[in-house]
Amino acid sequence: MMSHIKTEEELDLFNKSINDFWNRFRNTTFSEHHSQVVGLRDTYKDSIEALSERLSTKLKEEDRMVETFLEFRNKIHIQNKLIKEKQDNLSKLVDSIQNKEWEIEKLTKSIQDLKESLDKKKEIISAANKANKEKLKMLQKSYDLYKDQLGLEIRKIYGAKLQFIFRNIDPKAPEKPFTFSLRINENGDYEISDSAPHLECLAEFQEKVRKTNNFSAFLANVRKAFIALVCNECVNSV
Repeated sequence: MMSHIKTEEELDLFNKSINDFWNRFRNTTFSEHHSQVVGLRDTYKDSIEALSERLSTKLKEEDRMVETFLEFRNKIHIQNKLIKEKQDNLSKLVDSIQNKEWEIEKLTKSIQDLKESLDKKKEIISAANKANKEKLKMLQKSYDLYKDQLGLEIRKIYGAKLQFIFRNIDPKAPEKPFTFSLRINENGDYEISDSAPHLECLAEFQEKVRKTNNFSAFLANVRKAFIALVCNECVNSV
């Protein structure tokens, strides 16, 4: 009986010892595990905070890079626009210069043509002046020849014309004037008009003197025509 009681007491003591050991082991293990968990949590938290800070810094850098890229792209767009405008202006300027060169070339050709035309006109005028001088010299010679003998008088009248006045045609009226007008036209030809009294053959005489250029013969023919006209009037009056 005493032995049985002792055994129970020993078992109770053993159980108590085991429970105390388990409690101490559990508390010690839980405390260590808790410390490890807390340490890992703090380490993880620090790592997360550091990573978050690095990510935040990285995102801010990327935002700045994006802003810089957009700003740079906007500047490039503006520069391209300015370059396009300058290219357009340059193209317009080149076209304007080419048009000016074409106008200058055209004007130069027109001036050259005008100069050649002017030179030709000068040659024509010079030749006409020379011919007119010769004709005037011939007129003066004819005038000097017939002035005294035939009673010829020459006057300058309106329209750059010369009026030829014959006298001593009509025996009954020696001072009676018989006239015609003459001018040298733009082509340098004789142009006869305004005969008084009128001579039907005056146009024929004009064509003949233009061909022969013999003005003395022309004056003689005109005088003969006036004389014939007076003679016919005398015959008709009888």
